[in-house]
Amino acid sequence: MIYLAGQPRRLLNAYVANYLKEEIAAEGLVRNLPVFSVFLNLASLSDTEPVNFSTIARDCDVSSQTIKEYFQILEDTLLGRWLPSFRKRPKRRVAASAKFYFSDVGVVNFLAKRGTVQQGSELFGKAFENWCFHELNAYNLYNEVFAELFYWRLAGGTEVDFIINDMEVAIEAKASKKKFSLNQLKGLRSLNLDHPQIKRRIIVCCEDKKRITDDGIEIIPAATFAAMLWNRDFFNGNEP
Repeated sequence: MIYLAGQPRRLLNAYVANYLKEEIAAEGLVRNLPVFSVFLNLASLSDTEPVNFSTIARDCDVSSQTIKEYFQILEDTLLGRWLPSFRKRPKRRVAASAKFYFSDVGVVNFLAKRGTVQQGSELFGKAFENWCFHELNAYNLYNEVFAELFYWRLAGGTEVDFIINDMEVAIEAKASKKKFSLNQLKGLRSLNLDHPQIKRRIIVCCEDKKRITDDGIEIIPAATFAAMLWNRDFFNGNEP
């Protein structure tokens, strides 16, 4: 496994090179392999973020349509997955762009040339959110729940990472080990103002103990969340 390897960067480099050679070049998926290689590096910077096709297209010197096709290739070759925005019954202006999540955080860090990710850093938070997204997706697919996953974001930047179905469950991934401030609960509280029908609001985090806020937000350690996810019908708002 790359995670346990003594020289992980060497293996990641070989993986990316093999992907470009066997999955992209050998299959004839793109006409310009060097441009696609540049695109891979730029796309990795968008991991867990809403994707701006125009910005990436300008940096690659190709059209926005070409960038959309490149992202489709990443999805078709299982290198990543989209997360659309939740836009049903908006009371305020919400984001329209979808987010993209690479399937492997190690590949993302290699492509983005990030080096070691330290707990407590912004990059660790992105990696933690990526993990949470793929746990939700894996549960959804393996158990054939067929739930719909979204994210919710206001034009001003207030955001909730994951929405399950039609506001049945809302989940925020927060990598902090410290007790949350009121500002860190802003997203879930703003969401409740716009969508009071929501059944559960959850923060998945690195705290040691599960607890609940005065207004009903569940604070759940990551390991506890994973156990709850795989042992309960999490996608219908059921209580643990």
